[in-house]
Amino acid sequence: MANLVFDCIDVKPDRYAAGPTLLFKMRVAETTGVAIHSIALRCQMRIEPHKRAYTDEEKRRLLDIFGEPSQWGETLKPFQLASISHVVQGFVGSSEFDIPLPCTYDLEVASGRFFEALGDGDIPLLLLFSGTVFVRVEGGFQVEQVPWDKESTYRLPAKVWREMIDIFFPGEGWLRLDTDTIEGLRRFKIERGLPTWDMTIETLLKEAGSDS
Repeated sequence: MANLVFDCIDVKPDRYAAGPTLLFKMRVAETTGVAIHSIALRCQMRIEPHKRAYTDEEKRRLLDIFGEPSQWGETLKPFQLASISHVVQGFVGSSEFDIPLPCTYDLEVASGRFFEALGDGDIPLLLLFSGTVFVRVEGGFQVEQVPWDKESTYRLPAKVWREMIDIFFPGEGWLRLDTDTIEGLRRFKIERGLPTWDMTIETLLKEAGSDS
C-alpha cells in the first residue's frame, strides 16, 4: 500500500492569472517505493487564527469577525479558506506540483476580511488531504484512498497575500453593496456631478463628518 507524505514548500502570487491567485508549491513523497500512476487529490485549506499573535490595531480590525479580545478563547477558531481538487501526475519517489488558489478581496468573505486586517506576520494554514491514488502494478494499476490523516501546515506571510492583491488592485479595495444602495449612490453621484465612485464615497464621508 502506498504511503504518501505531503508538504507545502512555498507560496507565491500567480502574476499571469486572470484574477488574484496564489500558487501553492507542493511536494508529495511516496515512502514504500511503489510507482504512482496518478493521484486525484482533494485539499481542504483552513486558517488557524489562534496560532499567531495580534497587535492592538489588528485586534481592533478583527472585531467584526471574532468580537472583543476577551471573547477570543471561544471565537478564535479555525475556519475554511478553500477546497480544491487537483490531479497529480505519475511519479516514483517524490514529485512537486502547483495548486492554484483563486482568492477574493471581497470584504464580506471572512478570509478576505481576516487577511485585510493583518498588518504583518504569518497566516497559519492547515492543509488536509484526501482523494484517490492509482498505483502502478504489473498488468495495470490498483486503486487506493488517501487516508484522512494526511495533512500539512504552512505559515503564509501576510505580505505575500498583500503582494498578490497589489498586483491586481494596486491601492484599491472592493465592497459588495445591495443593488438599492448602489442605485442611491448612483443618483447622488449624478446629482452632485461627481466623476468617480471614489469621490462619491469621499463626499458622503465628509458630509457625514460635518454633520456629526
